[in-house]
Amino acid sequence: MAEKSTLYHMRNIYFPDREITFDDLKFVCYMIERTARRIKQPNAYVVDHISKEEILRNLSLADVLHSENPDDVADRWIADYHLENGTKDVLNVDKELTPTPPTAIQMGKVYARLIQSTLLSTEGVADGIIRVYHSPICEKLDDYNCSAYYEPSYVITRAYHQGNFN
Repeated sequence: MAEKSTLYHMRNIYFPDREITFDDLKFVCYMIERTARRIKQPNAYVVDHISKEEILRNLSLADVLHSENPDDVADRWIADYHLENGTKDVLNVDKELTPTPPTAIQMGKVYARLIQSTLLSTEGVADGIIRVYHSPICEKLDDYNCSAYYEPSYVITRAYHQGNFN
């Protein structure tokens, strides 16, 4: 069995012998995306309403939460973090440009890869989540009428460091 990729030896807060993995990060990013889409808010809105401690809690519980119905997890997040409905519908796209927008799972992977590739050895994964979701390139990543989300990971990472896709 292949060993799961860990992130800078960050420990699970409930199971100290277990490290936070890339799969844990991917799940949390997926749930941020799924919740944001459901309430029609930007991803940063969801991240801003979840404290750093709660992000770490969700990373630590990701192995368990991924087996739950994702709609139930999103409902809990909406209630627990007092998230309100907005008007930003990322799925309202020009069907000629984007006949099939990326799924929440696909975008969770995009963000998880970006967080992993830019994670500093001096910061925790929760800090990386907060930092990346506040990057100016998120507007382009979340605009499915352009192809930014579809770019290879190294291009997205370079755009992150530059602050744009130019």
